[in-house]
Amino acid sequence: MDQDEVLALFDRQMRREARPDGPGVSVERDGDVVRQVGPAHAWNGVLWSGLDEDGADAAVARQVRFFGERGLEFEWKLYAHDRPADLADRLLAAGFAAEPAETVMVARVADLDTAVEPPDGVRLVPVTDAAGVESLAEVHELAFGTSSRRLRDHLLERLSDDTVVPVLAVAGDRPVSAARLDLCPGTSFAGLWGGGTVPGWRGRGLYRALIAWRARVAAARGYDYLQVDATDQSRPILLGLGFVPLTTTTPYVRS
Repeated sequence: MDQDEVLALFDRQMRREARPDGPGVSVERDGDVVRQVGPAHAWNGVLWSGLDEDGADAAVARQVRFFGERGLEFEWKLYAHDRPADLADRLLAAGFAAEPAETVMVARVADLDTAVEPPDGVRLVPVTDAAGVESLAEVHELAFGTSSRRLRDHLLERLSDDTVVPVLAVAGDRPVSAARLDLCPGTSFAGLWGGGTVPGWRGRGLYRALIAWRARVAAARGYDYLQVDATDQSRPILLGLGFVPLTTTTPYVRS
């Protein structure tokens, strides 16, 4: 894999030319900034910017004003190769708070082992109804210790949208792990999100099985790459599966 080439493709398709990721959401260009805006439960924020030192502060101020007038918390999704080099400092000075950095990792779908199965007694079940969404949200709250209200609302309004593929790992009648695949029509990338497992079920191969399941779906739908924003916990597993780090990304959030 030519990492520079894939990163350039990712920047173009998934950031500069991004498509809305749900109903009631729009992607807009404001000068050298591409942003997504929608209802409060949607992801609101800056996807891409092509700024220089002279215009960066004014561009940041415009986004703060734009989202503030709408009463929306928003995220500036900053990547390590974004410019100017001190953009992170400028965001902090404008009242943003940095969340933990993640590693943008990509694998060619054709190179992945898609034959990985879950452990005995566990089955993988696609989420297709409101009850499934509720189970997925509960798993995420147990796995990550954070509220899943926004995720629940997001998935409920997209149940009929075949570009979002949520999946549960179920042991007996108990959901023990969950994840989703976001398909991005017109691009080469499908995104891996979630991958949370409840305490007591970690270390049994569920994360790998969920990646393989989603890779099979992406392959069947004709996608070339799987992309994931990896935490420090998932990065070693993904490296072992053949994912390659492209860059890092840090969410800068402003209330």
